[in-house]
Amino acid sequence: MATRTYEVMYIVDPETPAEKIGKLNDAVGKLIKKEGGEVVNMDDMGLRNLAYPIQKKTEGHYVLFEITGSGQEIAELERRMRVNDMIMRYITVRVDEERKTADKRRTKREARSAKRASFRPTAEENAAPEATAEA
Repeated sequence: MATRTYEVMYIVDPETPAEKIGKLNDAVGKLIKKEGGEVVNMDDMGLRNLAYPIQKKTEGHYVLFEITGSGQEIAELERRMRVNDMIMRYITVRVDEERKTADKRRTKREARSAKRASFRPTAEENAAPEATAEA
């Protein structure tokens, strides 16, 4: 199986106590490891305003996980999030292809700028002709 990179973000009900959110985050991390994935990064973004009301609430507690794995852990994770009452919304995005494309573009852009820089005269070269014109 190919290893892929995913970002999983979920919004927890704002009325949920901080201890329960911490336990939920630990449970998500353990589930991912149990299913064969690896948590690369976990960002607890805290309480933020929602773009639109969800279940008559205007705020939510945002959590972002960056995961590498085969995809089996994502299926199980989404299944559990669907039935969890604390989680108001969740989304999973596969980001490895976009990052590869962005890296290719970045290297191409850097190579192009290095090539252009080799054609440009430096500051010393520009200053030298002016000095000879005055003499």
